[in-house]
Amino acid sequence: MDLTWAYLLIVLGMAMLAGEMFFPTGGILFLCGSIGIAAGIVMSFYYGDTSTGLLTLVGVFLTGPAAGYALLQIWPKTSIGKQMVRVADDDATLATSPALLELEALRGRIGKTLSELRPSGAVSFDGKRIDVQSEGPFVPAEVWVKCIDIRAGRVIVRRVEAPNLDSINFEDVPV
Repeated sequence: MDLTWAYLLIVLGMAMLAGEMFFPTGGILFLCGSIGIAAGIVMSFYYGDTSTGLLTLVGVFLTGPAAGYALLQIWPKTSIGKQMVRVADDDATLATSPALLELEALRGRIGKTLSELRPSGAVSFDGKRIDVQSEGPFVPAEVWVKCIDIRAGRVIVRRVEAPNLDSINFEDVPV
């Protein structure tokens, strides 16, 4: 027999390992690929001399991880990879969801606490009850707070002084 079959088994085994990433077969391609690589290395020792076998073994252990790294760079760009790996562009979609856009509208608004914030609780913004988290440790009930940030769908508030309601012309406010 020739060493060509040994190297062909190694290349075929690596192709099967790569195929497992693109075509999930429950590990069947991984098992067949691993057996093919192992058989190719054993054949290179058996049909070649010791130095040929060692060079083949070192070559597999150097090219295998390099090929795996290259495939891992390509895999998230495939259709299966996009379904399994969250890409940074998905954050833009998340930021435009209706629930988060409604929370973003609260940024800079002033509301009154309905419960104690230890550090989370409820605040009334324009008559709507919103679950919030205080920036500091404790905020008592029935005090004014301002929405300072929205983080991961949580409204972050800070205690503020009571707003001056005397300057508001209530005749211009629609009922």
